[in-house]
Amino acid sequence: MILFRSILFLLWFVPVTIVIFIAALPTLVLPRGAAVYASRTWSRAIVWGLKHLANLDFELRGQPPTTGVLIASKHMSFWDSIALYLVLDGPEAVVKRELTRIPFYGWYIRKAGVIAIDRGGHASALRKMAAEARAAMARGHAVMIFPEGTRKDPGAAPDYKPGVAALYGQLDVACVPVALNSGLFWTGPLGVIKKPGKIVMEFLEPVPPGLKRPEFMATLQDRIESATAKLVAEGREILAREGAL
Repeated sequence: MILFRSILFLLWFVPVTIVIFIAALPTLVLPRGAAVYASRTWSRAIVWGLKHLANLDFELRGQPPTTGVLIASKHMSFWDSIALYLVLDGPEAVVKRELTRIPFYGWYIRKAGVIAIDRGGHASALRKMAAEARAAMARGHAVMIFPEGTRKDPGAAPDYKPGVAALYGQLDVACVPVALNSGLFWTGPLGVIKKPGKIVMEFLEPVPPGLKRPEFMATLQDRIESATAKLVAEGREILAREGAL
């Protein structure tokens, strides 16, 4: 049944993505808000398909911030990007530069506003990222980053990169940590398998501005990893009841 529902969702995901991406082409020459609206419409369609076709819902805990903050989220699956963009008010996300080169998807995220970084650029890349993040804040947008830089399987050892600390120090704003357990449910090769249940995304207590780098990194990692471990344990219980572990 899991495989059947996963294939059913895929048969929804592909045509809906094609239709919306083509229909939204005019937004590429319109103001940013049009591309943000199109992107959120796509996200809503994907979340609807997960709930009604794959029996995979989600729960939001805590209060999503609006503007003027740095958001640092755990990253386990493609679902994270979809859901964060849906629940937040048009943030500008730090992404790998390669993503902006993907036809259609890359065009829309560039138009909607992203901070594209060259992960091999080291210090110069960090300076450019900080400058673009300050500009995003000046435009009234929140800045979002996955502090580990890539997806991590549930239970994998954390590996927080210096980019989040560079942004925190440069922006001098609060940092809102986000924990989640999506990797338990959006699984398999290329994320094809969707297990039934409920993904939980939790916005945690903000880390106040002004901490020294070591204290900030330790606080951020502890809050995200502790909360994530609890959500993963909770998710495993759900999957065990569903017989989907």
